Amino acid sequence: MAHITEVVGKYSQVIAKAALMANGWEVAETETDETYDFVARDPINREWYTFQCKTIRKRSDRNNELVVYAKNGRGIPYAKPDADYIIGVLGEEGEIPRVWYFENVGCGEYWASEAGASKRWIELPLWLNRGIYESDSKVV
Repeated sequence: MAHITEVVGKYSQVIAKAALMANGWEVAETETDETYDFVARDPINREWYTFQCKTIRKRSDRNNELVVYAKNGRGIPYAKPDADYIIGVLGEEGEIPRVWYFENVGCGEYWASEAGASKRWIELPLWLNRGIYESDSKVV
């Protein structure tokens, strides 16, 4: 049986990819291990970006602020060339997960209150926006 940290990490990646796809992004993975977890194509500008996925934790000792630890397995923060964006998943037990992404600026930790996250981070709803896909497939 997999260790809980591996399960939570894989769960976060699946949820992050689903949130991106629900909002019109194309998502792909590489065949080799890279410094990022996956790539996704922006539905607006059609550019590809790299994403490093992390699990968001609420810190009870900091008024339940959201924290994303953005370091690799050696404890080194992800530099800009390692990933364009950090995408974080807050998956609390019994709750619907929430997903935010933001530009990677090389910090080892990113902090925000929920109110601050709504201003500085981009939240991706998990509901499927069918209109994005249906408008592209209509024959004129």
